[in-house]
Parts: sequence; structure tokens; C-alpha cells
Amino acid sequence: MTSSLSDPTLERHFKGHRHTVTSVDFSCSMKQIATGSVDSCVMIWNMKPQMRAYRFDGHKEAVTCVQFSPSGHLVASTSRDKTVRLWVPSMKADSTVFRAHTATVRCVNFSCDGQTMVTSSDDKTIKLWTVHRQKFLFSFSQHMNWVRCAKFSPDDGLIVSCSDDKTIKLWDKKTRECIHTFTEHAGYASYVDFHPSGTCIAAASTDTSVKIWDIRTHKMLQHYPVHSGAVNGLSFHPGGNFLITASSDSTMKILDLVEGKLLYTLHGHQGAVTCVAFSRAGDYFSSGGSDEQVLVWKSNFDECIESSNDVKSQCKSAESSQSRPASSTAHLHSNSQPPVLNNQTFQRAEHLNRPNTQTTPRTLSFGHSDGHSRGSHSHAHRDAATGSPSTQQTPGSQRPAHQDKSQSDVSDGRVPSSLANTLEHIIGQLDVLTQTVSILEQRLTLTEDKLKECLENQMEIGLHLQNRDEGRSPRQYLGRYIQAWTLEAPMPLLNLMQTIYQSG
Repeated sequence: MTSSLSDPTLERHFKGHRHTVTSVDFSCSMKQIATGSVDSCVMIWNMKPQMRAYRFDGHKEAVTCVQFSPSGHLVASTSRDKTVRLWVPSMKADSTVFRAHTATVRCVNFSCDGQTMVTSSDDKTIKLWTVHRQKFLFSFSQHMNWVRCAKFSPDDGLIVSCSDDKTIKLWDKKTRECIHTFTEHAGYASYVDFHPSGTCIAAASTDTSVKIWDIRTHKMLQHYPVHSGAVNGLSFHPGGNFLITASSDSTMKILDLVEGKLLYTLHGHQGAVTCVAFSRAGDYFSSGGSDEQVLVWKSNFDECIESSNDVKSQCKSAESSQSRPASSTAHLHSNSQPPVLNNQTFQRAEHLNRPNTQTTPRTLSFGHSDGHSRGSHSHAHRDAATGSPSTQQTPGSQRPAHQDKSQSDVSDGRVPSSLANTLEHIIGQLDVLTQTVSILEQRLTLTEDKLKECLENQMEIGLHLQNRDEGRSPRQYLGRYIQAWTLEAPMPLLNLMQTIYQSG
């Protein structure tokens, strides 16, 4: 596969945000790109150079996530102001807003049918809503810390979420239960997403690595410690063969999931790369960073998928005649369909992650001169510092299933069963406490709304009485109050007030 790859090229870049770009997404038609920023604005960029961009002001604090609906008719955005907004991506900038959580809303994601949204928040909950009326459906509340991200599976049956509590949870939408919890040890996952096949998930971690898990066997299939800074985001190519990552080390990495190796290191941003996303067709991808810029790239490398059948058959015939070196095992599938990731595929990839001198990842650096320029890479060279096509895995980072099981059994054996039961009981009690606090927060919000409504009604009544009583003399006021006190005031005080009234 590597021999037929074409290098990615920088096509355009946009500059209009006043602070770090936090999120990016393509419309289904590829005509628009939506971005969110710490500057509290949502920008809609038009891919046609002659068309202007739209700036949507509505959020009061930083925008944390943006996403187009599957039809492209709506853009959802979340913010630190605890709200979610639904925008119409046009010049009018029409939007509806609703308070979704009691703390910062970190992420929003549409279901594939476009009828439902899922949101995640620093209030430790995940909530589901209808799109058209923004009606609350139900919530998940088993995380013990901020929930950074939540995504639907391709069939909308599952939801995956990641949290600062160092867990990744898999939820069943129908039963509303957590069906499995993956645990991070070195850091926490800041971003998570499903593979297009729906059989795997990828997690971007603060420990500078990317992990891929099988949701059927609950095993870690691949581990890519390829960055030198926290991984902030990732995106699967729609075909399922490639994964792109964005990191605080100012680079993006393109990974070949079939061969299990690093293909490209891209330099384009001046500072941390905070977000990245493939287009719906996979022929483009876009990235945003702390340099306030939005870069649009042409993939190019995915063209080899369509033209690789001949090379695959050659490799297959060569395999039958002699043992091949790792670099020549470029195509593992003999059909033209995108490979579905499974244990067998990743076990093959493990054998390919061996150092050799024939194939190395490329490092591409890109320059740009103006806000809407087309560009190409200024140089492309072999990365001598990473002279292996592997993912720079630490020893033992990928093991056969039986080794993982044996080591986990050993580690479990060191914990007394009584202590394990006690810890499980404590965790269960903490979950109950978290759910109770969440319910109390919701009731407090309702109480605040009711109190605000009562105060407004009281002010209206006061203004009405003031307008009605204009022009009355002090004696008339006193007479009205005496009549009002007749039923409640003590008799001596009532007689005194009547005497004062009669004396004028």
C-alpha cells in the first residue's frame, strides 16, 4: 500500500477566529465547514473561494463542539455557557437554544437518522434529546468526573463516552444500561469515536497515545504511542483503513490501520492541533489549532484503495512462492471492499510492526501565505528519527489474547476478594450519590425557574397597583389600609387607627 500512496496536500486555510479553534466538521455536501472556538463564535466557511464566511454570535462563553446534522440543514454547537444551540447554516443565522446541562457542555453528536442528539457535560452526565423539539429523553450518569465526549455507533444502537475518571463506557441505547467499561491507566481519554464498521472504538488519550478497542471481545487491538504530546482528537476515514490524529505536539499523524503503522506526520499549525475531521467521502480532511487557523487538506493517500487490486494479487502470488519481508505485505485483503477490523486483521498487523529499512513514515511540512490560498507541501522527506514503519510500540504493548488474559489474572490475584468486594460496594454507593446529586441539581434548576416566574409576577402586580392608586390622597391610602386590617389587626390597634383617620 505504501508504494502507491500519494502525499496529502494543503488545499486552503481560513483565518477568522480570534482564539483557539476547538472543533471542526464538514457538511455532507462538502460545500461548508463548521468550526467552533474559544472566542464563543461559530463560523461557517464556504468551500467556494468567492463566497463569504458566516459568523454566528450567540453563545456567551467558549464553544466546545460543533457538528452538522446528517442532512446538512442544521449545525449543533455546545458551549461552556451550559447551552446547546441549533443553527441554520445561512446568512440569517437563525438558531434555537436550550439549557442542556448544569455545567459546561463538552460534546454534541447527531444520530445517523438525524432525529436524536447526545450531549456530554462537566456535570458528569450524558443526555439524549430529540432534534426538532429539543425534548429531553433520558440520561446516563455513571461517570465520576467530567464527560469529555459521547458518540453514537453507526447503527445508533450504542453510545460510547469518555471521561476524566479514566474510563471509557459503552452504553446500550435501548436498555439504557452501561454494558462495558474500558479503563485507562496512564491518562484519560479526551476524545472517542466508533470505527465505520461499528466493531471497534478509538480513543485519544492524554498519555500521548491512541488506543483501539474491540467492543465485542473488550480487548485492546492496537496501541499507537506516536505523539509527544496529548492527543486531542481523531477521525476515522470513511473507508475504515486510515485514522488521523491531532495532538498538542503541533502535529497530525495518519495511521494505516490494516498494516498497523504510521504513514505520515503532518506539520501545518503553529502550536497545538486541537481538532481534526475527515469529510463524509474521505477525500478531504480539516484541522484546527491554537493558532486560530482552520486548514483544509486533500487526502490523496486514499486513492490507492481503488487501484490496489492488481498489487494485492501480485503480493498474494509472491507469498505462495517465498516468505515476504514486512514492507512488501501491503495489501491484506483480496476483495475491493473496505476491510472490517477484527481480531485476525489486527493480529496480522502486529506481525507487520517490525523494524525494517525499506519503508518509513513520511514527514510533511506545509506553508501558507494568505487566508484563502492553495498550497502544497514545501518538502517531503524520510523521517530518519523514526526509521521504522511501526507505531513505535513499547515492548509488550500488543500481546496475543491469551497473554493479556494470563497477566490480568495475575494482577487480579494480588487483590484480596474481600477488598475487591468492598471497593465495588463503595463504587456502587458513589454511583447512587452521583445520581442523587444530578436529580437534586435538576430540581434546583426547576425551583430557580419557578422563583424567577413568581418574582416577575409580583413585580407586575406591584406596577399594576401603583398605576391604579395614582392620584389618591394620603387619607384615602390610610382608609384603604384600615379596611384591609379590619380582619387581621388587633382591636386596640384598630381603634387607634380609626381615631387618627377620623381626626383628619
